[in-house]
Amino acid sequence: MPGEACGGEASGAPEEGGERGADGDSGNSDGDGDGLGDGERLRENQGSLSRAARDPRSSRVPWFVWSSLASVTCIVVGLYCDISWHLTVGRDTFWTPAHIAIQLGGIIGGLSGCVLIFSTTLGRGSALRDRSIGVWGFRGPFGGFLAAWGAATMVVSAPFDNWWHTAYGLDVTILSPPHTVLVLGILGVAVGGVLNVVATLNRASGELRARLAWILLAIGAEILVLGMIAIFEYTFRVQLHGARSYRAIAIVAPLTLVAVAQVSGRRWSATAVAGGYTLFMAAMLWILARVPAEPKLGPVYQAITHFVPLNFPVLLVVPAVAIDVARGRIAGWRRWPQAIALGCVFLAALVAVEWPFASFLLSDASHNWMFGTHYYPYFMPPTALAVRGEFLVETRGALWSGMAEAAVAAVITSWIGLAIGDALQRIRR
Repeated sequence: MPGEACGGEASGAPEEGGERGADGDSGNSDGDGDGLGDGERLRENQGSLSRAARDPRSSRVPWFVWSSLASVTCIVVGLYCDISWHLTVGRDTFWTPAHIAIQLGGIIGGLSGCVLIFSTTLGRGSALRDRSIGVWGFRGPFGGFLAAWGAATMVVSAPFDNWWHTAYGLDVTILSPPHTVLVLGILGVAVGGVLNVVATLNRASGELRARLAWILLAIGAEILVLGMIAIFEYTFRVQLHGARSYRAIAIVAPLTLVAVAQVSGRRWSATAVAGGYTLFMAAMLWILARVPAEPKLGPVYQAITHFVPLNFPVLLVVPAVAIDVARGRIAGWRRWPQAIALGCVFLAALVAVEWPFASFLLSDASHNWMFGTHYYPYFMPPTALAVRGEFLVETRGALWSGMAEAAVAAVITSWIGLAIGDALQRIRR
């Protein structure tokens, strides 16, 4: 299936300084690997541009790209609100607005995938037929199949989660067994959406390609939000003077930032993705703190009159800028040297900015509407470290060994991000 889903080698030079893999490493490539000479490819591109000029519809973003963006957006908003609901209200009926938003996102992604599959399979004249793969007699884009599978997995997780809470009560961790199933389904829908966008992007040119690149960055930002929400319990501000938080962030963030930057071909792609994450998290903090709510479970240690949002976002914009700057200087390096440089740059920039910022977040100066550090969950007692404004202390040995592990994780995930980005550049189906 991977062989069917990819067409040829990486395309030529990206439009704004991105790299194209030639031999599996990140570097420049002289051609598509599609058997066309430079002259034939030039004539083909000119023909595509002339057709686009004659037909305004050819520059329109396909409907399934918009549905991919809508699907991931519903899921991200729903997940954020669901965690906020548990911090504020506690466990309630399955039919909360947050749960409905999550499942709506899955339904949008699943239905879009099914429409793509059936229209391609049954429509002999479908424009996507020659750019599709075959699975059990059905044909459709690879992203459509993955999104449909992810939606089905999300639907299965819903009754599983309801039974789990009925049997065992409140979750003690975000990644409980039913939530793990849900996360797998969400990944299927999100990655399926990315594949649909990337496959269209790699075949597009001109104005359409520019629009698709921005949509890809938006979905990339939402995937980064999903990853950071998954490690939410590892990034409480009381832990930001310890290696545990930075190790968790190093596992999640470089992969998304590097992969999206690699495939988009834009100079400041990682910065745009991190900026989107920051804007979303900050906006949700400011909005939910204005929505009235009160706890429905006990014991209640905090006076709650509105929804308790998640923490102020981690300052990923700074290491993202560092990644974009570094990528411009090491574009000709092989993949492993690039990964080492990007991973170390990411972690160094993150620690340099987040460590002192964490001290500010635990001070009284951050107790305002902008940073929201005075919003505590209903179940947090007055003796908790966050309420007292104290960090969770690690020994010096644990700190340095943990930071070394974080550096290794950042290098490995940067390498994976480069590899995924190179692979995505070859996606045509």
